[in-house]
Amino acid sequence: MGSAWRFPCNCTKNGLLATLSQPKVSVKKDRRKEDHPDRIPDGVDRRAKEDRAKNYEEDKDELGGPDGGEEVISVQIPAAPLHGDHASHDPRDRAPLPIAERIGADSRFTGRGVVAAFLDSGFFAHPDLMTPHSRIHAYHDLLGGKDGVEHLRSSDASSWHGMMSTVVAAGNGSLSGGRFKSLAPDMGLVLVKVGTLSRVHHDDIARGIEWVILNRARYDIRVLNISAGGDYEISYLEDVMSRFAEAAVRAGIVVVAAVGNQGHRPGYVVPPASVPAVITVGGLDDSGNPHFGKIAGYRSSFGPTVDGLQKPEVITLADWIAAPVLPGTPTAKQVALLVKLHKAKDGELEGLIQRYPGVYPPLDVAKHQPAYLIRQIIEGALRNELVVNEHYKMVDGTSFAAPIVTSVVAQMLEANPAMKPLAVKRALIQTARRLPNLDVDRQGWGAIQPRLAVERAIGART
Repeated sequence: MGSAWRFPCNCTKNGLLATLSQPKVSVKKDRRKEDHPDRIPDGVDRRAKEDRAKNYEEDKDELGGPDGGEEVISVQIPAAPLHGDHASHDPRDRAPLPIAERIGADSRFTGRGVVAAFLDSGFFAHPDLMTPHSRIHAYHDLLGGKDGVEHLRSSDASSWHGMMSTVVAAGNGSLSGGRFKSLAPDMGLVLVKVGTLSRVHHDDIARGIEWVILNRARYDIRVLNISAGGDYEISYLEDVMSRFAEAAVRAGIVVVAAVGNQGHRPGYVVPPASVPAVITVGGLDDSGNPHFGKIAGYRSSFGPTVDGLQKPEVITLADWIAAPVLPGTPTAKQVALLVKLHKAKDGELEGLIQRYPGVYPPLDVAKHQPAYLIRQIIEGALRNELVVNEHYKMVDGTSFAAPIVTSVVAQMLEANPAMKPLAVKRALIQTARRLPNLDVDRQGWGAIQPRLAVERAIGART
């Protein structure tokens, strides 16, 4: 029953590496008008993905690689983006607000004492998860049989998606001075690798859920986040993965799943998002700042499912989310160079480009051009690629909406450790608020309200 896994995110579109063979900076397409092909977790086209796998070890140098020298970019991060008009209402022209400010989180709770498991294609021990101390309790590679956090010290192309989803859920914003911290920065993590790059088999997701159930007591796992799904619809009564998801809930684990980004296909929801007991999460788009009043639906998948069930049950932010750039990769090198050039004086541009040949070929072609033309390429790349600063870029997809809900669930369980999975789901549903301009089928019971959900959890204490 193997199938190509589609990540429920758009973190990969028009990645920096995809421009390497182009002499000009590409114009960013309207992301809301495009279908979603199979995703590659780090934003590269398939040829670039193969190049990355081949050349990865050669790219660990001073522009962001772990073996770099004095030229490593400083971790002093501006709160605003590196490009554009800060007064503009175009989300590409400014950094997004932190998640907590956008959805009204309860700052009293940080997920302390709560452990969540994540299933994904790969992970990385990012500083936002490891400093000042590690919150990763365990790592298990279901395919390779490896165990231990030490395997997460080095990155590869399969690390992108899981790294971003876990940092969105549990990062403390270490590389942003705390600005881009999650709602649950004290939440513990158990990471289970169930695939490689853009491919995972349906049965491996099922095996991953089974592993979490079997190791629930060992690690005290209370939540399971699955930002992935299969490629086909099937009744939960007939599907092995769905049965394991239901079993996880019966075992006391709150299961949260991304609904997917197939909003152009009405009624198309695949496991595990289609499972009744799972909290299925769709998306909304607030342009990175709800105060601008531009809140709309995201292109999330929606039901009814093949079993006639309403999915998703709730929605939350799925666009303009700050997520980390994977350290030590070619993309990180490109971002680091672009940021360095952005900060440099006009007279320094040509010398810096010559110092780092081949990192961003459009600049190699333009290095002898006037400074204002070089800056057009630099600022266009930063804007088009949604770079916030040298450590973060903006991403979108229900892959990141689900981890936000997972972090809210961790807050609720911290507030009331005795809460059962179905009580958590009921509280999220009952406190959600519907968007007036979005069909009910697309939003379920509406946008989550973290403060109200936590208050409901507190009120349910016995």
